[in-house]
Amino acid sequence: MTTAFRPAAALSALVLAAALGGCATPGEAPSVSDAFDRPAERHLLLGLRAYDEANYADAERYLGQALSLKLSTARDRATAHKTLAFIYCTSGRTAECGAAFRAAKAADPAFQLNKAEAGHPVWGPVYEASRQP
Repeated sequence: MTTAFRPAAALSALVLAAALGGCATPGEAPSVSDAFDRPAERHLLLGLRAYDEANYADAERYLGQALSLKLSTARDRATAHKTLAFIYCTSGRTAECGAAFRAAKAADPAFQLNKAEAGHPVWGPVYEASRQP
């Protein structure tokens, strides 16, 4: 059984941890509240939530806006591209899917899908093909 990609589930845990942990002190990672105050990061969060709720049209729009607004970290840019790749693959846009996986790797050279994601029958083969030179 393949585990579905559910970024909002992780986001919910992060929001809960931030709420329980209070405000960040110097040297700590920024909180979700801090991220929500930045337009690009806010759109990323909204896009991940829409994806998790299977609202793919809104997810695609929010994630595209997040990238246009210049997400501040390589990991966030890679996450936006990866989630767009999943949307493209599941809607039959294979070329766009492969391009999004390549963009994720370009944004963050450490990017790779986890084992469950890489084994997905729809986007797994496109991901593997996108890794070829």
